[in-house]
Formats: sequence, structure tokens, C-alpha cells
Amino acid sequence: MGWIGALGREIAAFFRWVWYGRSADDSPRSLLEDIGERAAQSRPAARGDRTPWLRRIIAVVFFFALPAPVLLLLVFRFLPIPGTPEMLIKLVTLNPVHYSWREFDQISPNLARAVIGAEDGNFCTHNGFDWREIQESWRAHERHPRRRLRGASTISQQTARTLFLVPVRSWVRKGAEAYLTVLVEALWPKRRILTAYLNLVDWGHGNYGAEAASESYFHKPASALNAEEAARLAAVLPNPDKWRAVDPGTYVADRTDTLEARSQDVADDDSNGCVRPHPLPFAQWAKWISQTLLGLEKQIRHGAR
Repeated sequence: MGWIGALGREIAAFFRWVWYGRSADDSPRSLLEDIGERAAQSRPAARGDRTPWLRRIIAVVFFFALPAPVLLLLVFRFLPIPGTPEMLIKLVTLNPVHYSWREFDQISPNLARAVIGAEDGNFCTHNGFDWREIQESWRAHERHPRRRLRGASTISQQTARTLFLVPVRSWVRKGAEAYLTVLVEALWPKRRILTAYLNLVDWGHGNYGAEAASESYFHKPASALNAEEAARLAAVLPNPDKWRAVDPGTYVADRTDTLEARSQDVADDDSNGCVRPHPLPFAQWAKWISQTLLGLEKQIRHGAR
């Protein structure tokens, strides 16, 4: 495993060169530093001894775009997630935040099935993006261009967005969300993705995650939710601050009945079997990568027409 240490030293030396523009006087030069120094020497000499601010900005952007998300995902694959950017914003603006992390086995399976049925029926079979839903959403928008584009985000996309990004709508955020979704699907099993979603999702009125929502609305732990209560929580997810899980209106009540039946279909089809802990063989990794690339290619061709 000596190559890992050597690679780490190379990366550290390269970032030292990017940040300071030179090596420490008493440290050996690395291969990456040599490459960077030769590239710098090929450019016209700068006036004076300027601080390499552009290189520093590039280094910071590179760190937050590549190593930081990967490191955080590897850590949070095994450790509880302490919070999200949205929770931090709420705390800074003095808004209430109720949040308690619970592992998957501490959350009622009724809620897992209801959320899959409500938010992402193909959660166990897609690779982070439900291309069929995306295409249907675009077709509906083309038929009715004045209507708002229908959401087609999967549980994986919502988890990546909630974990890393602030709640601001923009195409830049959608691009970052797609990149982070690929990382989430590559580094986390489905069970961990669903666990994070159930813990981080906004259930309204400052309640984040299944435990806070269950205690607030039904005065019981998330592990004790029955099928109807779980379906109610899943029913209000599109607009949890407006719709009520307790004493629901007509729409939420009807949607609850629909989700209860749909949750049974999820159980019958064993669609929640993907959340059981199991190793991911190399063949499945290769299949995931090929299917994701194929889906991206189809989406690009569809958009080009």
C-alpha cells in the first residue's frame, strides 16, 4: 500500500505549489510540482512577486468540487450526518430546527415503503436518474409550455441536493445536483441513500427527518409509525408547510389512501429489497457506470432534437 502514501504526498505537494507558487526550500520537488513549474515558466514573466490568487481560487474550487464531496460521502456512509446547509440557514436566521438522526432499522418500514411509493417508484432499479420520468416531464412541458416544469427528481437526487446544496432554484444548482447524484450513487448503497433521505428531508414547520416529524405530528418515535401515519407523512412531502399530516384535508386524505395501496405494491414487488445490506459486486459497478453513461447520452441526443 506504499503507492497510496506516495500518491498522497504527490497531491499534497501539488496543492502546496498551487497555493504558494513554490516548494518549501527544504522539501523535495514532486512530479506534479515539476509539471506545474515548467508550465509556469513557459508563460511570460509576471511583474514583481505577485501572490498567485488565481491559482488559489482554482485550488479551492477544485477541492470543494472533487475531494471534499467524496471525503464527506465516505465518512457519512458510516457516521450520522450532523445537518444540512438548509438547517444551518434556519439556525442562523433564528428559525426552529428539530432534527434527530435515526438509523434505518430505527425507522418504520412502513415509512420507507410509503416514501418510495410517493417520491420514486423506480428507486431500486434506476442509477440515480429516472430517465423515463425526465423525458415524460419534458414532453408534458412541451405540450403545455406555460405550465411549470413537472419535477422528476429521484430520491438519490433529492438526497444529494439536500446534503450539499442550499435551497435556491437555478440551472447551476441542477448541474451541481447531477454531479453530486453520480457521486452518491457510486459511493453509497441504496440503503444508505434512503436512510439519509428519511433523516434529512424537510417535513415542515422546522421538522427535519422521520424522527422529528413523527414526534411532532403523532407523538411517537419513527419506529412506531403505522401504515396510515407513514402514508400521511409521505403524502405531505411536496408541500409540508402547507399540507397537514394531522387532520388532513381532502386532497391529503385521498393521497394517503392511494399511497397506502401503493405501499402494499412496493412490499409485494419486494421493491424495497434493495435497501437490505449487501455488498456490491464489481459487475454491478460496471453495469451502473454503463447504464448511467447511456442514459446521459440519450438525454443529450433528446435535447439536441
